[in-house]
Amino acid sequence: MEADMVMIVVSALVFSTALAVSLAVIGLAIGPQWRRIVRMGMGHVEPSFAPLEVLALAERRIAVRRWASAPVPLPIRRLREVA
Repeated sequence: MEADMVMIVVSALVFSTALAVSLAVIGLAIGPQWRRIVRMGMGHVEPSFAPLEVLALAERRIAVRRWASAPVPLPIRRLREVA
């Protein structure tokens, strides 16, 4: 009878500790994002994030700046001066 009571107490402690740890992990995972989760739950859609699209645009800008800053070849410069 006493062994059954000890087993019940140990089982209750193990499962209550497991419950507390799992709730803590869920809380730590959701905690930093709770505002975002609530906004999305209310129907607010977040703007899409396309890092490759932004990178491609930035590379095009860099290429245009390099092209624009490249020295103009002498024959073309002479033609521009004549015109």
